[in-house]
Amino acid sequence: MDLSRVIAISGKPGLYRLVSQTRNGFVVEDLDKGKKVSIAANYNVSLLDNVAIYGVSQEYPLAEVFFRIYKKENGGASIDHKLSGAELRAYMEQVLPEYDDSRVYDSDLKKLFQWYNILQSKGLLNIDLAAVEAAIAAQQAEIEAAQATEVATEEVAVEEKPKKKAPAKKAAPKKAKAEAEAEAKPAKKTAAKKTTKKKTEE
Repeated sequence: MDLSRVIAISGKPGLYRLVSQTRNGFVVEDLDKGKKVSIAANYNVSLLDNVAIYGVSQEYPLAEVFFRIYKKENGGASIDHKLSGAELRAYMEQVLPEYDDSRVYDSDLKKLFQWYNILQSKGLLNIDLAAVEAAIAAQQAEIEAAQATEVATEEVAVEEKPKKKAPAKKAAPKKAKAEAEAEAKPAKKTAAKKTTKKKTEE
């Protein structure tokens, strides 16, 4: 499934495939009707590759949501996008229960299912379920391995902290040495006084 050249144009229904770029805009192909049309550069265009669905804890790329629908329907069409908002949300709960229903509106779901059905009807999805699931499992394993490494690093850091306090105990001998030197100095002065007294008697 390659969505890198599939676009949605603001104010225009359906999906388009980006054919080429001109001096003043783009040449696109209407995927539903198969007609090529020119659009001005000032049109608001969204690449489906960059579109994501809000989730409770993260965003889900459109390609992943399409994959989930494709898997649920075994490669077939999804729910009709013209159904009620309640029906669309009930279907979305089955496909992506992690989606954020407070930030994903009924209009977003209508577009989602309409876009999926257009791509599916034109044979532009063609998802290898086994290959995608293997890739997702490998990615999840990498994430879990990275998290385990972080936890292990934190535990080592916690264990090493008490060892750093040990050098502070070395300060005690320096203090004792200073006191010993202080006691030794008066002794030298007393000896000097005795010598002076002897010289006076002579």
